Parts: sequence; structure tokens; C-alpha cells
Amino acid sequence: MSHAPVRHRLRSRASLLTLGAATAALVAGLLTWPGAPHADAAPATFVHPGVTVSRSQLDFTRNKVNSGAQPWKGAFDRMAASKYADLNRTPKPRAIVECGSYSNPNNGCTDEREDAIAAYTHALAWYITRDERHAKKAIELMDAWSAVIQDHTNSNAPLQTGWAGSSWPKAAEIIKYTYTGTWANSGRFATMLRNVYLPEVINGSNSNGNWELSMMEAAIGISVFLEDKASYDKAMAKFRTRTAAYVYLSSDGELPKTVPSQNLNTREKIVNYWQGQSTFVTGLTQETCRDFTHAGYGISAISHVAETSRIQGQDLYGTDVGERLRHALGFQAKYELGAAVPAWLCGGSLHLGLGPVTEVGYNAMHNRLGHAMTNTQALTERNRPAGSNNLFVAWETLTHGDNPN
Repeated sequence: MSHAPVRHRLRSRASLLTLGAATAALVAGLLTWPGAPHADAAPATFVHPGVTVSRSQLDFTRNKVNSGAQPWKGAFDRMAASKYADLNRTPKPRAIVECGSYSNPNNGCTDEREDAIAAYTHALAWYITRDERHAKKAIELMDAWSAVIQDHTNSNAPLQTGWAGSSWPKAAEIIKYTYTGTWANSGRFATMLRNVYLPEVINGSNSNGNWELSMMEAAIGISVFLEDKASYDKAMAKFRTRTAAYVYLSSDGELPKTVPSQNLNTREKIVNYWQGQSTFVTGLTQETCRDFTHAGYGISAISHVAETSRIQGQDLYGTDVGERLRHALGFQAKYELGAAVPAWLCGGSLHLGLGPVTEVGYNAMHNRLGHAMTNTQALTERNRPAGSNNLFVAWETLTHGDNPN
């Protein structure tokens, strides 16, 4: 197992630990070095709602929207006008969702992802407006799928499960822990997550890194909802290893870190896996030279897991995860904004299109931790209010834009 460099600052939630206390905490398993295979990451008591968005963040957002403040009011209006907020939406569940490469065949793939995003959208709309119709619509969507779905099949099944499985628990957390009405089938929904989604994602993937990162996002979110410490820890350990292997830092050495199960044990294999890129610079991702859209999927999943971990009491932003996220955002943002592409980078040609993925990481690393992120800030503000990528990202200017909580 390759270990990422020890660059993070050891900290408790309120104050810096002394070196002695940090050592004791490590021995006790309270903290872990980046990439450690047996991270005791799960909290003693799970925080709810606690998948990507916390109650204090939701309260901040609600107050800003209801007072007409920008950019939150504009972000809410964009969400409210979207197809996902339609109170007449009819769920389209099916027993078997079959997704091939690039969604060919697409038997329920789009329907599942979009119903999951819609459930999350209605959950947010419920919290902000207190209009019960939105809570009931979110429940209708979740109940429809939990009554029917049995499996995901074909080559894209792990990724599809990761994408849909990232949105479902975000919706479920808000409804279960803030809705004042009843959700009679919440137990059935939990059983669906445990039996249909979690087994498909928990063991990870040796495909391009965005797959495993999205799968671990789903696994960690599901684990929070299920209060499953074992699966949370397993997913978090895989996430830490994959993040270190997805975003390069110069402190990693001459070559990027690798995931041991992939046997990338020569420079040639690593270069090939990094889309033919042979010059490694801080902030480059494993998929930068593929296209920015896929790199954005990976970056977004990293930010979502880091945010969930922070809510649950283990702040990964102060570890190499935060460093990699910050530099990945900055590197990609620079070129997304139009910087000239040097010949050594991806043969001098990039496929742009990062997507609405910068708000969570920017808010954490710039607003909370005070890092200057000039390019990321410019891109984030240019793209506001951020919408949805129609896969697993939605409404992050609303939930995380300049949100101090």
C-alpha cells in the first residue's frame, strides 16, 4: 500500500492538537495518515442530516433565500424552475436498470439518476419553503424506487449505482431528519440502499478514477444513512487511497501514487493510465488529458466526501485530500478560464467542460480555510448559480455558495 505524504495539519474540531496528543490520537485510531488502509473514520454517533449538506448549512441557505439575498435567491429560483422541482413529476422505477458503456443500452439509467436528483431537489425545496408538497413528492419518488428496484446490470452498473446512490441518501437524510410528517416506508428505502446499492459500489473499481470516487461517495453517503460504521470505514479507506492516486502533488515524487490492486508498477503503465501524460505537475488529475468533464466528476466526488466527513467530525480538508482538491480545482479552472495550453500538457490540446463542480471545494478551502484560489473563484463566480450535471451534482451554489457553516 503506497502512502501519501504526511502534509496535513493534525487538528481537532476546535483547536490544533499538540504533537503528543496527535500521536496519542493516532495510536488510539482517532486520526489516520492519508491513504491508511484501516481508517477508523466513522463517528461514534452519526450526524443527521449529514450527507454533503448539514442542518446548519440548510438553515443558512433557507435564511438567505427567504430574505432575497444573492446568489442564493437566484440559485433557488433556478432550481425551482428546473424539471427536477416539478410537483407533477411521475417516478419511473424499474426492477432492473441496465446501463451499458456510455449508457448504451439505457434501460432506466437516465430515469433513475434523474428521479434521485429530483428527490434531492424536492427535499431541498421542502426545507427552504416548508411546502409539504415537496416533501411528499420526495417521498413518492423514493418509495416508488424502493418498492421495485432489484439490480443494476451491464458494464456501467457500478458507475450508474454510484451516481444514483450519491443522490438518494442526500434526499433521504433531509426528509428523515427534518420533515415533520411521516415517511412510513423509510425502512424499505434503507433496505434498498443496503441490498441493491451498497454491494455494487463498496468494493470499488479499477476503471478510471472517477468511477471509484463516485462509488465511494455513494457508499459513504449510504453508510451515513444506514449508520453503518463498517461500510463507512471501508469506503473511506478506499476513498483516501484513490484520491491520492487521482490528483498529483509534487510531493508525491517523480510519479503519481497508485492503487495497489491496479498493478501500475512501471512508468509506462502509469503514463498510459494517465491518458498518455508523462509530465506530472501539481493539480493534474488522472483524467485531465481525457477530458475535463470526467475530471470534474472525480473532483466533485472528492469534494462531496470531504464535506460529508467534515459534517461527521473528521475534517479531511486539513489532510492531503484538501490539498489535492484545492490544487485540482485551481489547475483545471485556469485552463477552463481560457489559459493557453502548453505543449507538454495533453499534447497541447484540452477538452474543456468541467461542469458545475467547484462550489463545495472552493467554499471549504477558500472561505473556511483561507487559501487564495484566484482561478477557482473566478470560475465559480462566472458559473453562478450552478445547476445540475444531470448525473449526481445539483444546486451547489444554493447549498454551499459562500456558506460559512
